[in-house]
Amino acid sequence: MDTDRTVNTFIDFYRDRGHRQLTGDTLIPPPGDPVLFTTSGMHPLTPYLEGLPHPGGTRLVNLQRCLRTTDLDEVGDGTHLTVFEMLGSWSLGDYDGPQSLRWGYELLRDGFGIRPDRLHTTVFGGDGQVGPDTESLRTWGDLGVPVELTTEDNWWSNGPTGPCGPDSEIFVWTGEGPPPQQSTPTTDPRWVEVWNHVTMRYHRHPDGSLVPLDRPSVDTGMGLERLVTLLQGKRSVYECDVFEPWMRTVPDLWDDLDEPSLRLVCDHLRSGIVVVGDGVLPSNSGRGYVLRRLLRRVLTVLWRDDSSRTLSDLPDELLEHTRQHFRQQGQQGGVGSVRSVRSVRSVRSVLLDEEQRFTGLLERGRTVLSRQGFSGRVGTGPLTGDEYDYLHGTHGLPRELVDTLLREGS
Repeated sequence: MDTDRTVNTFIDFYRDRGHRQLTGDTLIPPPGDPVLFTTSGMHPLTPYLEGLPHPGGTRLVNLQRCLRTTDLDEVGDGTHLTVFEMLGSWSLGDYDGPQSLRWGYELLRDGFGIRPDRLHTTVFGGDGQVGPDTESLRTWGDLGVPVELTTEDNWWSNGPTGPCGPDSEIFVWTGEGPPPQQSTPTTDPRWVEVWNHVTMRYHRHPDGSLVPLDRPSVDTGMGLERLVTLLQGKRSVYECDVFEPWMRTVPDLWDDLDEPSLRLVCDHLRSGIVVVGDGVLPSNSGRGYVLRRLLRRVLTVLWRDDSSRTLSDLPDELLEHTRQHFRQQGQQGGVGSVRSVRSVRSVRSVLLDEEQRFTGLLERGRTVLSRQGFSGRVGTGPLTGDEYDYLHGTHGLPRELVDTLLREGS
């Protein structure tokens, strides 16, 4: 099952059950939202989960592209990506949590062909404020799916305040043969989480108190790339069809990259293309700084072994494939208006301009470190916080860049 069929199967399943499909075609949050990028499928729906009527009705479904910077250091393993997509379904005061779980089980079993004996779930077991989620526990028992009770792992919140409630996570077995009888998601990493169903029952106030919502809702989210990886029997998200053009092409462009470096380069460049396509330009703050950091991490890895490598080597095929996959062609519905997305030529221009800027910064950084007596410090001890602050505040050299130049000169 390829990515397109996976998406269509999910969307069609919920549309057949009365859900209206939303457009999740931008990483940029609505005006006034303090978050730099959309981080989950439910992010744009927070006001409606708290009770505001949604113009699309009470049953919704979508595919939302997301970006998370909290996992940057994890990129390169088998599951983490910077830009990814979330499949989601919502009941805004309509059906309850057990109905959501029953439909989820049906879709995984009949729509995606996952055998029930390869499923395991976790359910909120209660804490000092809220009792165990007996409804979810009973539902999974009726369906014959094993359950493990947890506390923190199965309580979802949108930060220290706001909507929250118990959730039930669905895991798929990825090991060889049947799962051992005593194996559970918290004790065996071969169980991989694919889907989270949250019953939004409360609003948490600044003092920590919980007040029941007048209209409880259900929010589900499932990472598309992780699901496709499981359905295709792959070991990592970088082996599924979404990354096939990247993983096939990049090793021929820049050979001798080890596997973690190859994955980082593919992820960060692909993510950078999407961010630029959504209208962001590199800068020293905000969204632009996230983009700048992604591109400069790529260049740092590429130039570690060969300073002649350049982003101009990227073929149009990769840029176009990424734009097509993330629906960044022609006119795109932005927040509040329809806007044009960037062409392949303009995206390439942004990438190359940032490469040129970084080249100049590296040259200036080498000169500054040499003149200030910082060169060679790797062998004699790390720089102090004050020294890093001085280099950044006076000469505009970020800590990551300073560390790179120091390693280069050691």
